[in-house]
This record gives sequence, C-alpha cells and structure tokens, in this order.
Amino acid sequence: MRRGYLVAAALGAVLLVMAFASTWGWWGASRIEKDAAFVVPAGSSLTGVAAKLEKEGLIGSSESFLLWSKLLGGRDPIKAGEFLLPAGTPPSGILDILQHGEVIRRFVTIPEGMPSIMVWERLMAEPLLTGTVPMPEEGSVLPESYDFERGESRAAVLSRMQKAMSDTLAELWAKRAPGIAVKTPREAIILASIVEKETSVPAEHRMVAGLYSNRVRQGMPLQADPTIIYPITKGKPLGRRIRQSEIRAVNGYNTYTRVGLPEGPITNPGRASIEAVLNPATTNALYMVANGEGGHVFADTLAEHNRNVARWFAIRRARGEM
Repeated sequence: MRRGYLVAAALGAVLLVMAFASTWGWWGASRIEKDAAFVVPAGSSLTGVAAKLEKEGLIGSSESFLLWSKLLGGRDPIKAGEFLLPAGTPPSGILDILQHGEVIRRFVTIPEGMPSIMVWERLMAEPLLTGTVPMPEEGSVLPESYDFERGESRAAVLSRMQKAMSDTLAELWAKRAPGIAVKTPREAIILASIVEKETSVPAEHRMVAGLYSNRVRQGMPLQADPTIIYPITKGKPLGRRIRQSEIRAVNGYNTYTRVGLPEGPITNPGRASIEAVLNPATTNALYMVANGEGGHVFADTLAEHNRNVARWFAIRRARGEM
C-alpha cells in the first residue's frame, strides 16, 4: 500500500512540474520585447551563459534558467556563436535556440575587379571582425561573398578568400585550352586582371582575352589603359583622364612603354575573367575601342581600328564630351 502511495505521489509531482512548465513556458513568460542578437563566447559554460542572458535582460533569473535547464532542457550542449532570439521567445525557447539553432552568418562581398587595397579597406572597416591584416597581395583574393561570424578574425576571413583564389586557379588551370598565350598560373592571373579591368560586359571576356593573347604572342605592347593607372592609385579609380606624361611613364606596369605582361596583377580578377584567359576566343583581333554603349568594337587591322576610333570620337562629340 505504501509503495503504491509513493508511486502515486511521485507521479503527481511529475505531472505538477509538467503542468507548471507547460503553463509558464518552463519558467516564465518571455522578456524579449523585440528581436535580439545574443553572442555565446567560445568555451562558455551554461552558468556563464545564464548570467549573460540575465545581464542583457533576456531572462528574469539566471538561477531559474539553470534549474529548469537541468530539469527539462535535455543534455545537448550549447553552441558558441551569435544567435537571433525572436521577440516573445520564452526561456525554454532560448535554451533550444542555443542548443540547436543556426548561428547568424554575416557576409562581406568582394566584387570582381576590386583591387587589394580596397579589399583591405573593406575588411578593416567591418566592425564585427577582429584583429588586423596586412594588405593582401594583388590578385590573391577571389571576388565573391564570404560569410563570417561576429567576432571572427579578419585574418581568418582573408585566408578563406585567398584559399578560394588558389583553389579556383588550380581547378581552371587544369582545364586550360592548349596553346594559350600564358605559360604559368601567375601569368594567367596577370592577364585576367587586365581583362577584368578592360570590360564589364560578360559576353566580351573571351574576346578581350583573345585580343590580348594575340598581342602577347606577336610581341606587341598590350596598351591597356588600366595598367597606366595602377602604379598611380594601386587600382583605385583615377577620377580624371590619363595624362600624356602618364602614358609615357616607364615602370613595371605601363603596357604602353613595355612589351608583354606587366610585372604583376592590377586587380583581383573574377572567375569568369580567369576562365576567359585560359580559354580565349579564337580571333585575329588586335585592337578595340569603346562602342558608346558600354561595350567595344574589335578590329583585326590598324586601318579598321582607326575607322572605329573615328566613329567613337563622333559619338563623344555628339555627347559634348569633346
């Protein structure tokens, strides 16, 4: 008889606890009035997290949170990272999010053709990253969107960007067409950086790559305007027209005064530009000029090119640019 009484009493206690927990969301109503971001530092204990939740006003009592977590919260560990706690989330829901929820991922985007000095500035300006990094080597970063967690180091993010470039270059180099003008992966990045800067029209990438490949093979100066600008601004916009003195400048990048490729990349080229250099269009083109519509007109001969230039100048005069 006594044994049955004890069983019934225990069952009643369990049912009472369950009823209380159900009624109060384990241990009370939500204190979260609007969506809140909460960070669990790496290596945090449940006790430390409870204290942090109370300090930030997201729960009423750390002691109650710990008690009910141990009774009803299961044994899954809490995860490190930043979590979104929606408005109205009760303490039981907070624990579930910290145990099983997805960490908030944030993104930093590097557009195609962004030079390394601007990549560095973008990383250093991101307030949710930590630490410092040196300016990355030009051409070492693959333009893409990269996710990161609050508090992650800039060095870790930059490392992922550079690994993405080295992996992409290795993949595409293995698929390169036979007989291309570039002989090494570094040369491919250098020429791809010129292609990236010379056209923003995706359909032109392979044609521009074919034109410059022809010039490399024939030992002609590439005469790519962006290579004049790079030593002046490190790839940032010049903000004015190029001066004649700058066209005549002799340095490791100016392809008007040197034959062949510049000594290094002039920006961080995207995947499409690298693919274009490693599989360029089959063409006899050696010249190109703007067509007034955002693209270019290509020519095989200087006489044809001069006619195209005359048309481009006429367009500019009609626009009042000359």
